Amino acid sequence: MNGRGGYRELIKLTSFYPDLASRSRSATTQTHTMSCLLRSTCVARRTTVTTTATTPATTPNWAHGPIRGPPLARRALSTTRAMQIETVDFGERSYPIYIGQNILDDDQSLLRKHITGKTALIVTNETIAPLYLERCKSAIEADGTIKVEVVKLPDGEQYKTVDVLSMIWDKALECRMDRRTTFVALGGGVVGDMTGFAAASYQRGVNFVQVPTTVMAQVDSSVGGKTGVNHPLGKNMIGAFYQPQCVLIDTDSLNSLPDRELASGISEIIKYGLIRDAELFVWLEENIDRLLERDPKAFTYAIQRSCWNKAEVVAADEKEGGVRATLNLGHTFGHAIEAASGYGTWLHGEAVGTGIIMASDMSRRLGWITEELDQRVQDLIRRSRLPVVPPKEMTVDEFKSYMAVDKKVQDGTIRLILLKGALGECVITGEYDPQALEDTLAHFCGSAVGRTMQDEVCAEDPSADECRVYED
Repeated sequence: MNGRGGYRELIKLTSFYPDLASRSRSATTQTHTMSCLLRSTCVARRTTVTTTATTPATTPNWAHGPIRGPPLARRALSTTRAMQIETVDFGERSYPIYIGQNILDDDQSLLRKHITGKTALIVTNETIAPLYLERCKSAIEADGTIKVEVVKLPDGEQYKTVDVLSMIWDKALECRMDRRTTFVALGGGVVGDMTGFAAASYQRGVNFVQVPTTVMAQVDSSVGGKTGVNHPLGKNMIGAFYQPQCVLIDTDSLNSLPDRELASGISEIIKYGLIRDAELFVWLEENIDRLLERDPKAFTYAIQRSCWNKAEVVAADEKEGGVRATLNLGHTFGHAIEAASGYGTWLHGEAVGTGIIMASDMSRRLGWITEELDQRVQDLIRRSRLPVVPPKEMTVDEFKSYMAVDKKVQDGTIRLILLKGALGECVITGEYDPQALEDTLAHFCGSAVGRTMQDEVCAEDPSADECRVYED
């Protein structure tokens, strides 16, 4: 089974796809290896480790933030013990992505074996620390050979700055950490990006591992080695490509994630379906409600399939010289929204969701996709409880100003990732009719294009977190 067709058949057999969940398995270990062909290069492998052990259900801790949503969204994830292993293939620099429930506690050796020296610095934030710091620290200290230090950053995109980044370097220097130390990123995308950049630059490079605790980080930012901080003039403009030693995704962490953060991460899953994985997009159309309700099997499947897509792309193009840029669908518009509204006002995934809709709209105007596909994109973003329009105060000129400093700009031309052809196909291009971009920006800026499912929430409770993106 070679190429994409082979993958689609194999993933149905090895994943937690709900239709296969009822098949009984003995408490044994099964291993499947998959050859993923992209440009005739094997770039990703999958190992599936499954057991039938169960434990009593736990009560989720909702300290990540307030929960507003249907009661089903407040249930804990499944008690079935299982672990998936994806591999990002960089030859000697390859690393595993562990995906499973409660794996931070159940197998403490997973994290420990990727720490080679005698010291580790856990970088987390003030929100995550009360929830998962002690669990992570215990996993590292289990055999008594590692000395662990901790630095807690303020929580929020607005703190993704060089000044706050210095807190990591300061702590490492104060503790006299050497080149064999390992930095551990425990948190969402901001923590992961900053920890990775700190590791890349401390003593010209020390090891680091990712322990992502948000959907956004688990399906996207923790995989692939993009690290960095924001600048007032542009998002992620200061950084480095620097790969971790491993990514450990404990799906239990989603139990404490507020609904708004959960929806934000789903935008990145939708992205994979649009740029390269049509079957995933169709699956999302059929199962988006299950994700919003935190169905454990659905989320495990979505995370696993997203990681496979990300691993395949970044292994083929580590430093974004070509195909990796497709992972930025909607991001050029989205980054402009984040910068213009002030980092932290919109969540990254909210901005990306709106950016995807704008990219789809422009693609339709160019005649590159059908009106039917454009409508499907809008419908899925709406059903995901994400914004579908930028802040009403944003102008066309503001969009152009921020888009002009995007990292994909070449020789003064704004290159965009746009949809072209059938579902799952896209292009990276600066060759488009500029009038289509003008028309898309004019359509969305200051217009009542439409609102999202959040309208219903805001009508009942205008102070809800979900309503912040519409404030003046």
